[in-house]
Amino acid sequence: MHAKIPPVSITIAGSDCSGGAGIQADLKTFQALKCYGASVLTALTAQNTQGVQSVFPIPASFVAEQLYSLFNDIPINSVKIGMIHNESIIKIISKILQEKKAENIIVDPVMIAKSGHALLSQGAVEALKIELLKLSLCVTPNIPEAEILAGMNIQNKDDIYKAAKLIQKFCPNVLVKGGHYFSEDNLVNDFLLLEDGQEHWITYPRILSTNTHGTGCTFSAAIAAFLARRENLLNSVNKARNYLQKAIQNGVKMNIGKGCGPVDHSGLMG
Repeated sequence: MHAKIPPVSITIAGSDCSGGAGIQADLKTFQALKCYGASVLTALTAQNTQGVQSVFPIPASFVAEQLYSLFNDIPINSVKIGMIHNESIIKIISKILQEKKAENIIVDPVMIAKSGHALLSQGAVEALKIELLKLSLCVTPNIPEAEILAGMNIQNKDDIYKAAKLIQKFCPNVLVKGGHYFSEDNLVNDFLLLEDGQEHWITYPRILSTNTHGTGCTFSAAIAAFLARRENLLNSVNKARNYLQKAIQNGVKMNIGKGCGPVDHSGLMG
């Protein structure tokens, strides 16, 4: 009798003790999409649905120990990278991923929490672009993050396209998430620019919900999960977006905390 080896995704990110974002959201997403999930902690946060109260970064040397522990034991099919906090952590992650020839790396460039709390230290943005994005398959910034990476303001769909082209200098495939851009037709317009020049607008009806904590983490983790299941990038993005839409819709019914609540990763309220 042969043992079954499931697809494996790892998340390299910060902890959200309220469970809505960070590694907690990533692991819930991996499980929901039938992937085995493992994690590498880069920071501890004290946060809840109302905001981030404090961030405690993990020493880069211990981040390295976690990475070596996983890569030296478990066959890893995809990597999702979220909150990485500072330059020293970025550099050690980049070194080890390159050394281990990691594949299917998705970077969600977490910079600012929904509450406005900075989650990436000053000076780390350049290290992110130069050290890490070049190793990655795809980067998934939201509008504010795309503005920082591209060095421009985004006001409309043309600006989203221009920003994606600028970010593509650092990473071959770029997904700009359009949730922060409010169009008159009340649609969410995500834009995927592929390495071969293909352009894909992925459009969904905007769901009116106060429970959107962790949507970016969930989206990127879902992409990594589908990549681990041997889907190509375009299919992974489309299927991940479908999953996120259902998670947001189901999450409308949730009542967790006093602020911006989480999405429903596992259909608890569906």
